[in-house]
Amino acid sequence: MRWSIVLLIVAVLVWWLSRRAQGATGLPRGVVVYRDTGGGTRVEQPLYSTRLGLTGKPDYLVRQRGGLVPVEVKSMAAPPGGPHAGHVYQLAAYCALVAEAYGQRPRQGLIRYADQTLAVEYTPALERELGELLREIHAAREPDDLARSHDSPARCRACGFVEVCDEAL
Repeated sequence: MRWSIVLLIVAVLVWWLSRRAQGATGLPRGVVVYRDTGGGTRVEQPLYSTRLGLTGKPDYLVRQRGGLVPVEVKSMAAPPGGPHAGHVYQLAAYCALVAEAYGQRPRQGLIRYADQTLAVEYTPALERELGELLREIHAAREPDDLARSHDSPARCRACGFVEVCDEAL
């Protein structure tokens, strides 16, 4: 009888600590089914859509009762006034990839900033905007003479085309 009480207390303590740890990550409750955040774990294969000409790896994919929720983690604090448009489109791309790869259209995705988690609804309007943006990106890739879009030497050093780019800084 004594050991069963001790085991019960230990079980409750472990449950409480795991809930607390999950809350600290900013992840929603659910089962993590996909993880691309290192930590010695196996690297997941990227999600790919031939139809969209898109590939990507969300940081997390969490299964909840309502379906799958992609989560993108950013190390910066949440911008005042809401997430950056680029972050929203990145998350929308993950929603589109999840819909195609798993056959389940996410209702929303989450952006986990250093100080808070923001939900982004994956609406039909956002899906259309993503499609338009992808069409623009694909059209812009066709010319061979794309101009550099920044003045950041650090971005140039990290670019995969720095060795062949005639505009590298």
